[in-house]
Amino acid sequence: MAENAARIEQFRKMADADPTNEVGHFSLGKALLDTGRNDEAVASFRRVVELNPNLSKAYQLLAMALIKLNQPKEAIQELTRGVKIADERGEFMPRNEMAAMLKELGGPVPELKTQPAGAAPAVGEGQVLCSRCGRIGRKLPSQPFSSAQGKLIFERVCADCWREWIGMGTKVINELRLPLHDPQAQKIFDQHMMEFLNLKV
Repeated sequence: MAENAARIEQFRKMADADPTNEVGHFSLGKALLDTGRNDEAVASFRRVVELNPNLSKAYQLLAMALIKLNQPKEAIQELTRGVKIADERGEFMPRNEMAAMLKELGGPVPELKTQPAGAAPAVGEGQVLCSRCGRIGRKLPSQPFSSAQGKLIFERVCADCWREWIGMGTKVINELRLPLHDPQAQKIFDQHMMEFLNLKV
């Protein structure tokens, strides 16, 4: 509990120090959602999508907080926006997760540019069905690190999405001021990475 409070305080300071820091607001929203402070989480995620309307994961987490606050109409609105954005950006995994949430809430799923195929696509040699973008892409040449996490990334993430994470990871380190020699900072970094890559350990 003390660890959660410390994380919330850290991210709140970051978001207050730089109100345009989308990573700080996203991290704060996630920490608040994880501890059941749903009203505050909604405010943080609304700020995230105001700063970066293309961050589809933020719509999903915003909707989750609204559902916990028993605000299904508002959740349907945010999921509808999130599905459209994820679809336009080719982020099929978050798109499909939000479409499933919409169905559970009884909301209509918007017409998608790319309809999900009935059969699973065939993955060729040197390719991977990516957990982030949902498309078949080039496999990484080798595991990014030797851990079980590195193995999972190698087996589930395409080279293009990994390259995108490298850019975002640098931003996470800089904006959250993470000293990666600190195990707690490394844990925060890993959480961001696995969430960005749409991987669950």
